[in-house]
Amino acid sequence: MSETISGGHLVAKALKAEGVDVIYTLCGGHIIDIYDGCVDEGIEVIDVRHEQVAAHAADGYARITGKPGCAVVTAGPGTTDAVTGVANAFRAESPMLLIGGQGALSQHKMGSLQDLPHVDMMTPITKFAATVPSTERVADIVSMAFRECYNGAPGPSFLEIPRDVLDAKVPIEKARIPTPGRYRASTRQQGDPEAIERLADLLAHAEKPCILLGSQVWTCRATDSAIDFVRSLNVPAYMNGSGRGTLAPGDPHHYQLSRRYAFTEADLIIIVGTPFDFRMGYGKRLSPTAKVVQIDLDYRTVGKNRDIDLGIVGDAGLILSAAAQAATGRIENGAARRKEWLEELRNVETQAYEKRLPRQLSDSSPIDPYRLVHEINEFLTEDTIYIGDGGDIVTFSGQVVQPKSPGHWMDPGPLGTLGVGMAFAMAAKQARREKEVLCLFGDGAFSLTGWDFETMVRFDLPFIGVIGNNSSMNQIRYGQAAKYGQDRARVGNTLGDIRYGDFAKLLGGHGEEVRDPAEIRPALERARQSGKPSLINVWVDPEVYAPGTMNQTMYK
Repeated sequence: MSETISGGHLVAKALKAEGVDVIYTLCGGHIIDIYDGCVDEGIEVIDVRHEQVAAHAADGYARITGKPGCAVVTAGPGTTDAVTGVANAFRAESPMLLIGGQGALSQHKMGSLQDLPHVDMMTPITKFAATVPSTERVADIVSMAFRECYNGAPGPSFLEIPRDVLDAKVPIEKARIPTPGRYRASTRQQGDPEAIERLADLLAHAEKPCILLGSQVWTCRATDSAIDFVRSLNVPAYMNGSGRGTLAPGDPHHYQLSRRYAFTEADLIIIVGTPFDFRMGYGKRLSPTAKVVQIDLDYRTVGKNRDIDLGIVGDAGLILSAAAQAATGRIENGAARRKEWLEELRNVETQAYEKRLPRQLSDSSPIDPYRLVHEINEFLTEDTIYIGDGGDIVTFSGQVVQPKSPGHWMDPGPLGTLGVGMAFAMAAKQARREKEVLCLFGDGAFSLTGWDFETMVRFDLPFIGVIGNNSSMNQIRYGQAAKYGQDRARVGNTLGDIRYGDFAKLLGGHGEEVRDPAEIRPALERARQSGKPSLINVWVDPEVYAPGTMNQTMYK
C-alpha cells in the first residue's frame, strides 16, 4: 500500500521547504492537523493569546530574519482577529503568510461553524489570497503564496484551507510537493543601466547631495552597499524605518537632526525605499529646486504624489553599488568638494542637539519623556534590538534613540498600528536568542496586546519592556485640545493609573515602578540582569507633547 499524507502535514512540509522554523498561532479545531505536521517537521509552535499578536509576530519574524513569517489561525473570528496584523504587514512591505481555517468543502454555503468569506476580506490587503481546493494541492498552493510574497516589494499572502481538505489523507505520490529552492526565482533587479548612468552623472555634478535610506535598505539587506555608497561619494545619509542603524551613531556620514534643513538646501536628494506618504509630507518637504531621485522595489511607488527627476525600480543594494561604481569611475565624482556641505550639516546637527540636551538631562518630576528616551538610548548596546510601540512617547524616541547596528530598529510602519510591540519582541527574541530586545511602549499601546506578556514568560523569552505611562492616549489628546479646546481635551482618551510593574510580577516576570528620573538607568540594569520578561513602568509628564505630535497635519 502507498504511503499517505494529510493536508496538515503537507502544509508543514511546504513551510519547512521555505525555511520557516516557527509558526505563531492560537488554536482552533479547524487547524490542529497543521500542528501535528509541524511537530513531525521540527517546526516550533508558539501559541499566543490573541490572533492579532500571531499575525504581528509573523510580520516581526520576517523583518528580523529576512525569511517569511507564518501565522496560523482558525476560521471566522480567528481570521478576522488577524486582519490588523496582515494589514500592517501589507503597508510595511513585510513578507508573511497567514493560514486561516475554513469550514469543510462538503458544507460549503451551508452555514458551518465560523464560516466567513475570508478570501474576499483579505484580497485588498494581501499580494495573494486563495482557497486551497484539494488536499493534493496543499503544498503547491502554499509555495505559490510564498512566491507571491516576493513579487515586487514584499508583502503578505493569505490562504484558507477547508477542514476536510486539511484533515484528508492522499497518496503521497499524488501530492505536488515543490522542491526547496526550485519554485521561485531571485527577485533582485539591478535597475535600468541607463538610469544608473544618469544617477552617476547627477552625483558627479551635485554640490549638496543627501540620501534617505529607508526600510527597503534593510529589506534588501543592502547595508554594505549603502555604506560604501555614502563613504565613497561623501554623501550625508539620513535613515528612517527599518533603515535606521544602517550607519552607526558617530559615523561621519550619519545624520539625523538636520534632515529638514538638508531637504531644503540640497541640490540632489536621493530617496531609497521610502514612499512619498504622510511621513514625507507627500513629497512636499523636498526642495522644489533640487534634483530628486527615487529608488524603490515597487514601480507603483516611484513618482507617486510628486514629480521626480529620475526613478529606478529594483534592489536597493544592487542599484547603490552600481551607481557608486559608475560615479567613482569618473575623473571627478564630487566627493572632495562636499566637505563644506557635510560640515554645514554637522553644525546644524550640533545646534539642534545642544538645544534639546537640557530636556534630555532634565531632573523634573513627573519625568520629561525626553529624559526617558535619552536614558534608553544611552543604555542600548550594539546587540540591542529596539522596538517602538506607541504614539506620543515613541515620537519622542524617534528623535533621540539611535540603534547601533543594522536591523536593530522595529516600528509598526506606515499603518501606525498600536499593539505591535509585544509580538515584535516575541518574534525578535525567538529568532535571535543571542540578542537583547528592548521595547518602549505607550501605556495605551501596551494595553492592547499586553496579555501576551504571559506568552513571553511561558516560552522563556526575556526582554526589557519600558512603558512611558502618562495615563492617556496623549497623541490624540493633543489633537482634541487643539481642535476643540481644553474643556474637551479629555474625551475618550484618558486611561487609568495602572501599575504595570505589578502586572508583570503577577504574570511571572520582573516589574518595577519608576517616578524618579535618576532611577531609570538602575531599573534598566536590573531588568537586564533579571533574565526574565520585564516591565519598567515609568511615569512621565502627561502635559508635554513631542514636536512630531504637535506638527501632525491632521490637527491643522
